[in-house]
Amino acid sequence: MPTAVDRILRTPESYNLAAQALAEMRRCQVWPTPLNFELWIKAVAEPEGRLAQVIAACLAQGEAITEHKSEELAAVYLDRNKLGDALEATGRELAKQVDAVSRAAADAQRHTAAYGQTLAGAALGLEKDAAPVAVAELVKTLTDATRLVQQQNSDLERRLSDSTLQVRRLQQNLDIVRRDSITDALTNLANRKAWDEGIEAAVAHCEKSRGRLCVAILDIDHFKRFNDTWGHQTGDQVIRYVASVLQRLGAAPRIAARYGGEEFAIALPGERACDVTPILEAIREEISSKCLKRRSTNEELGAVTISIGLAEFRRGESANELVRRADAALYASKRDGRNCLTLADDVTAQAVA
Repeated sequence: MPTAVDRILRTPESYNLAAQALAEMRRCQVWPTPLNFELWIKAVAEPEGRLAQVIAACLAQGEAITEHKSEELAAVYLDRNKLGDALEATGRELAKQVDAVSRAAADAQRHTAAYGQTLAGAALGLEKDAAPVAVAELVKTLTDATRLVQQQNSDLERRLSDSTLQVRRLQQNLDIVRRDSITDALTNLANRKAWDEGIEAAVAHCEKSRGRLCVAILDIDHFKRFNDTWGHQTGDQVIRYVASVLQRLGAAPRIAARYGGEEFAIALPGERACDVTPILEAIREEISSKCLKRRSTNEELGAVTISIGLAEFRRGESANELVRRADAALYASKRDGRNCLTLADDVTAQAVA
């Protein structure tokens, strides 16, 4: 069921609404991410609504609208069932298309059967009466019947073509909606939902095929200091920078995801820890070698570093256990001074010693 905002967005007024939303986001110094844009569109369209009131209260109290805060607001005030709605709408449209094609096919089948009967009747008539007048009538009957069948077949072909095109468009729309539902809005990496599903599938496949799998958990060092010193918008800039470097590791079958806040996760199917370690070390060194600048003032933010925990899959362990060991290795890296990589096996060995 379309909401009031949905109905407004289907009118020429939507352009003015979008401009107002962007102007408000700029005034409040909020990054124009897709999620923030959706929130501000709703707030501007319903200025007396609860979402607009909550945003105004947050800003009045000096609370920054961070990406995490935006996700909290979206969970309460936005319809987050887009994929389900899209599937429902697609199901109705597909049913409509199938029904139209079925009716066209039934018509074509009925007329084809009638055509067969006409041919049989014509053959019987020729056997009984070969007079010129009778032959001429039979020829006309066959011509009319043939033309009708051709028309029905042409109509069926057109309906099939139209339906195929429509189904292809529906599939494309569903692909876009599904991609949005599993993508983190701030970083364009896989989101937590996609990660949870992906790592479960990777562990199951690894167990079944007796293959290898590594999981790395990465965290931005002293991230709170960036937020406290430079503000949450700059903190989001740092998160996006680290994500852009990690994205190069995310080509299938690998999975690079934003695990939560300033934490990231990478699954590397088919790879051993000894092979993955130099790759992650190179990423860690690349990130720490760059000196970021604040976009709004061009001030230097200093070096950004990350800590990494790496675990290799053990036969029989669950996805949660694998991630837990990688997370324990990450905290060991934090304890050892940060900006380093720790193997989960090393943490286990230390505990035993």
